[in-house]
Order: sequence, then C-alpha cells, then structure tokens
Amino acid sequence: MAEKRDYYEVLGLQKGATEDEIKKAFRQNAKKYHPDLHPGDKACEEKFKEVNEAYEVLSDKEKRARYDQFGHAGVDPNFSAGGGSPFGQDMDIGDIFNSFFGGFGGFGGGRSSNPNAPRRGADVEANLFLDFEEAAKGCKKTVTYQNIETCSDCHGTGAQKGTTPKTCTACGGKGKVTINQRTPFGVVQTQRTCDACKGRGKIVESPCRKCNGNGRVRVKKNVEVTVPAGINDGQILNVGGRGNNGINGGPSGDLHVYVNVRPHPVFERKGDDIWCDMPISFAQAALGDEIVVPTLDGKVSYTIHEGTQPGDIFKLKGKGVQHINGRGRGDQYVKVTIEVPKNLNREQKELIKKLEKTATDKNYTKRKTFREKLKNMFGE
Repeated sequence: MAEKRDYYEVLGLQKGATEDEIKKAFRQNAKKYHPDLHPGDKACEEKFKEVNEAYEVLSDKEKRARYDQFGHAGVDPNFSAGGGSPFGQDMDIGDIFNSFFGGFGGFGGGRSSNPNAPRRGADVEANLFLDFEEAAKGCKKTVTYQNIETCSDCHGTGAQKGTTPKTCTACGGKGKVTINQRTPFGVVQTQRTCDACKGRGKIVESPCRKCNGNGRVRVKKNVEVTVPAGINDGQILNVGGRGNNGINGGPSGDLHVYVNVRPHPVFERKGDDIWCDMPISFAQAALGDEIVVPTLDGKVSYTIHEGTQPGDIFKLKGKGVQHINGRGRGDQYVKVTIEVPKNLNREQKELIKKLEKTATDKNYTKRKTFREKLKNMFGE
C-alpha cells in the first residue's frame, strides 16, 4: 500500500493554515479534480478522493489537532472499519487523551468512560456540483458518499455468526486497567487503555469475516437531496442521520453536502441579483432599438433609449435569483457595451466621415466638456 501524502501538501497549504485558507484550498482542488469534469480519468478520481480525505481531517478542529500531533496514525479512518489505529473517528476525545496520559485518579480522579456506552456516529461530507440554473431555480439531485455502518452479518458485535464476544478478563469489561506507580510523592494511580481488548471491554475470539471483527464496514451510498431555489456557491446542505452509524446503539451522524456552483457563460451572480454584459452596435446606441435580453426565465424584449452610452446599466426587476427560503427574487442588471465596427469597406467609411463632419458639440457633450477642461488647464 502506497504511503499517504501529507494532508497539508495535498491541499497545497502550510501547517498552521487558517480555516478560511483550508476551505478555499479545498474548493479549488475539488473543482480541479472533480470526476464530473474529467470523466473516465482515474488519476483525477484518485486525487479527488485524496483532497476530500485531507479536507475531512483538516476542517475538523479535533481531527486536525490529532493529525498535527500524531500524523496519519492519529486520524486513520480505517480503525472502525478494518484497521487497527487507536484513533477511530467516532472515539471520545477523552479516551484518546487518557490512552496516552492515563487517568488522574491519584489526584482527585477523572471520569472513566464506559466503552460499551452508546456513542453518536461521526458526520461525513460530500460534494455536490450544480449548474448555475440548478442553483438558481432549485432541483433534486442524487449525492454519492461513503459512510461507516453497522456490519449486517454480525450486527455490530464483531463476532462470527453463532458466537458472541466475551468479557475481557484483563480489565473486567471496563476497557481500561488501573496502574499504581510509586513516586517521590507517594503512590500515584493512573489508568490506561487495556492492551488485551484495545479499550473495547470485550474479546472477539471468532472474528466476523465481513468486517474482520470490527463490527462496522465502510459502504458507498446514495441519497436524494432537495436543493432549495437560490442556494449559493459554498453553502452546505445538512442531511440528518446519514452519517456514520452510531456505536453501541448510539445515533447516526449527519451528512454535510458542500455545494459547488459552476460558472455561467453569460450571467454573474452578486447576492441574489444577476448581472450580464449586453453588446450593442453603434447605430443601436445612437438611434435606440428594441433588443433581446437573456434571463433565467428565457428571452425578454427591452427598448434601449436613443443616445445610450457605454457602461449604461438598466434593471429588469424581479429577474434575479429566488431569495433562499423566502419570498421574492433579486433583480437582473444589464450593462451596455458598445461595439465599434471593424473591417469597414470604403462606402461604410465614407458614411461615417460624413456623420463626423456634420456632428456638433450638441451631439458629443462629453467631448465638449473635456475640451473645456483642457482649455482651463492650458489656457488654449
């Protein structure tokens, strides 16, 4: 098995990066390697998985702290599904602390957790890529993700069918053993994870073949999500109870779906408003015209007035994006750009020259104002 790359290196970051830097780097890399943009490219698919795994750890404060201190061993996701790392992602952080530093029974005692108590499953994450129109209008999409669920063969016991786990005799089923140490200050009592049962409190003599005795397996799943109209790039949809299954009967975690909206070739979104540039000809700008403007609802007609200038903006009320979870819509703003004609033939050039000869300052008020400014500056 190939050695894993450093998670910071995967995202192109330095250790100590901020949460915003981590999120930005993830989004950039996720878009770069997403399978939808590279169909059939196995290399991109693997890089996409690598990026997701790195983000899952570095975006979680507890997981990141463990990774920074212990590297991949501190966050090995295979612990609960076939691995042997002492840092399963559904493990209580107090258990992790005690497994390294012991309890503090000799100094007033610490709370000893029950290894067989119900624990909530970890949250999982997935990415959803939407077209501009899908985000604006809302839709239903199927999201594919991976989570860890209770093994269907052993029902979470980790034992082969027909057998049951036995209480660990080394720790009496507590998952921890007490150690008395003699120090200059007297006898100090500490606790550490039981080596015999690895903190589980039970011994599986005949491991389940499907889950290798872990009681949990990693599976690929699909879920249909309703995308609300008006959702924006970077927002998160939460699907309750679709994360990792809980341990010992605990509740399942949630699925966090990160929304990525593909850019549109014409529209640009600013809040709930939509902006677009509208190129028109010199003649249309000078004489006015009825033009066809694209909107989310299709084409609409708009009459531009005579003498329209470059950069003029007109508004189409209510043609923007739906206010998410609310009523009404934003507006659409159309910025006019005037295209100067090129590749003119002789006749066309002569017509423009005639126009220029007959034009006066009344026709070009900005040019008149500029000349007056120059006159004031240089006295000419």
